[in-house]
Amino acid sequence: MSATPNYTRKIRSTTLANGIHVITEAMPHVRSVAVGLWIGTGARTESAEQNGISHFIEHMVFQGTEKYSAEEIARSVDSIGGNLDAYTSKELVCFNTKVLDEHLPLAFDVLSQLVTHPLFHDRDIVKEKGVVLEEIKMENDSPEYLVHELFCRRFWAEHPLGRPILGTPETVGAFDQTMIRDYFTGVYTPSNILVTAAGNLRHEQLLDLVRKEFETLPASTLPPPNETPLPRSHLQLHNKDSLEQVQVCLGAPAYPIGHDSRYACYVLSTLLGGGMSSRLFQNIREKRGLAYSVFSELNLYRDSGCLIVSAGTSGDSAEQVVRLTLEEFRNLKNAPVPEEELRRTKDQLKGSLMLSLESTGSRMANLARQHLYFGRFFDLDEILAAIETVTAGQIQELAVEFFDRDKLALTVLGNLNGLAIADLDC
Repeated sequence: MSATPNYTRKIRSTTLANGIHVITEAMPHVRSVAVGLWIGTGARTESAEQNGISHFIEHMVFQGTEKYSAEEIARSVDSIGGNLDAYTSKELVCFNTKVLDEHLPLAFDVLSQLVTHPLFHDRDIVKEKGVVLEEIKMENDSPEYLVHELFCRRFWAEHPLGRPILGTPETVGAFDQTMIRDYFTGVYTPSNILVTAAGNLRHEQLLDLVRKEFETLPASTLPPPNETPLPRSHLQLHNKDSLEQVQVCLGAPAYPIGHDSRYACYVLSTLLGGGMSSRLFQNIREKRGLAYSVFSELNLYRDSGCLIVSAGTSGDSAEQVVRLTLEEFRNLKNAPVPEEELRRTKDQLKGSLMLSLESTGSRMANLARQHLYFGRFFDLDEILAAIETVTAGQIQELAVEFFDRDKLALTVLGNLNGLAIADLDC
C-alpha cells in the first residue's frame, strides 16, 4: 500500500493492495463532505446486446442490498439532511453522497453497500424495467435529447460511443438476473473502483471506512479498453411533424480530454458559444432573434472528442442558423481572434472554473477526473496559468483543423417542411 500527499491542494492518495484508489482533499473551512464511488464502466464498455446495462444496474442497486431495503436506502441519507445520487455516462458510473461531516460513516456505509452487495431480485428487475422504459420514452419525447442521440449515432457509427446510455426498449427488455449479475461481477471489481472525497474530513478517516468495506475484495484485472472511435462526417435531416421547433446539432471532431491543447479547445468553445457574450449567441440570438438557445460544448473522452453547436429555431430559420454557424467557423479559420475578445473569453473561462470548484461536490468530481484521465492533480493556479498561455494563433490553428468541411457533421430534427441543406461549406 502506498500513500502520496499533495500539500498544495491538501490532496492525499492511497492505493489499497487489491487496487482500489482512495483520494481525498481536505477543505477544513466547510462543514460538509462529498464522497463519490466511481466505476469504470458506461455505454462504451458494453456490447450491442448489453447496451444500457450500466445505467440499468445504477438503478437496480437502489432497489435493495443485503443490509438495506430500498426504503431504508432512500430514508438513510434524507434523514440526516444529506443527498444520495448516481449517474451513468459514456465512460463512468458515479454513486455519490453529500452530508454533514459528522454523518460521513453512515453515508459511506450506505454508499458502499450499493456497489458491493446489491440483491438484484427478479421482481425488482421487472419493476425497474418499467421505470427505465418510461425514462427512455421521456427522453425520446425531448427534441433536444433526441437530436443529440441521432447525431452521436451517426458521428460515432459502428462504435459503442454512438449508442445511447439508457439503452433501447429492445436491449432493456432482454435484461435478466443472470445477465445483470454477470456484468456486475465483471465490472464492479477493485481495479475498476475509485473512491474520492472532498470536504471537512481526514484522509485516514475515509481510508478506515474504505478498508472496512472493500479491503477483503480480491484483486482483479480488466480487459483492455475498446478501440478508438473513428468520427464520421454526415448530413442527416429527420422530419418530425409534431415538433414546433427545428433542432440543429452541428459538430466537428475534437481532441481527447487529456490532450496538450485541451485548454485552447475550451477557450475556442467558450468563445464560439459558451455564454451570452459568445459569437453564436450574439450573432444568432441577440442580433437576429433566430433562436432562444444556441450554444457550443465539448464532449471529450479518453481517446477522442467532439465539439458540438446546438440550437433550437423555427423551420423557416433553420438553414440560416446553420449558415451563420458555418460562417462563424469560417471567421475563426480566416482571422485571429482580437486580443480584447480573447482576454474576455479567458477571464470568463477562469471565473467559471474557480466558481465551480467552490463546492465539496465539484472538488470531489474534480479529483476523480484528474486521477482517471491525467494520473496527477493540478493546482488551480496551474490550470489558470495554462488557460492564460492560450494564444490567438492556437485558436486559429484549432479552427482550421476542426472546422474542415470534410469532417463536419450535421443532424437536423423537426417539422422540416421541405428543408434542404446541400453541403457544409465553411
